[in-house]
Amino acid sequence: MTMTFYKYQGTGNDFVIVDNRLQSINKKDTKRIAAICDRRFGIGADGFILLENDDNVDFKMVYYNADGNESTMCGNGGRCIVAFAKFLNIIENDTEFVAIDGLHKAKIENGLVHLQMQDVSLIKTFDNHLFLDTGSPHHVQMVSGLDTLNVKSKGSKIRYGAPYKEAGSNVNFVEEISTDNFAVRTYERGVEDETLSCGTGVTAVALAMHKSGRTQENDIGLQTQGGPLNVTFNCNDTGYFNIWLIGPAQQVFKGEIEW
Repeated sequence: MTMTFYKYQGTGNDFVIVDNRLQSINKKDTKRIAAICDRRFGIGADGFILLENDDNVDFKMVYYNADGNESTMCGNGGRCIVAFAKFLNIIENDTEFVAIDGLHKAKIENGLVHLQMQDVSLIKTFDNHLFLDTGSPHHVQMVSGLDTLNVKSKGSKIRYGAPYKEAGSNVNFVEEISTDNFAVRTYERGVEDETLSCGTGVTAVALAMHKSGRTQENDIGLQTQGGPLNVTFNCNDTGYFNIWLIGPAQQVFKGEIEW
């Protein structure tokens, strides 16, 4: 079978996206999905995304990590699939869609995709890091010398170490630029390497910086290797809500490949 695909990127976090509304893709073929994501023998991507029909909202997002396994929520992937849905004329500028972690609202304004993330009620604080789930689990740790940090080496040790051995965690290293602006580099599980950007990761960093008192702002700039993102939110005694991940999402190219 010949599969038509589209390549999208959101601040360098790149995805192969397929219109699967006709259910033509064998979603159990994880080896094929991993091969498609391979950067030397396939198309190359951090993840593989299917856009499918849903009876209650505009569409459904099904997300796979580069290792071929269906995974937890991907923020940049969510922004990219919103741009893809607009390209397919499924939506105009506002939408609701469902992903593995539930319902998401999104909107496109001035060329940027705004994606509403799930509320976060629990942030665990430790001596040298914080841990929270923003649709995917995230370890957040302050460092100095972020530009020269070996993210793959240091991140993999934390990702596979206690207490994350069973399920694993994404790992974010953070350096403060100003009171409302932070630089972030992320090691992603499933990719098993540093990615140029991680949407759920920068969301986790913004909330963690507020929780730890490093910022009092609720509109945070996050500088990733792939470009700038913003996270806005509200908070009260029960946690964080009305959380929005904001940034660009662009179609890179369209192609065909044998499934």
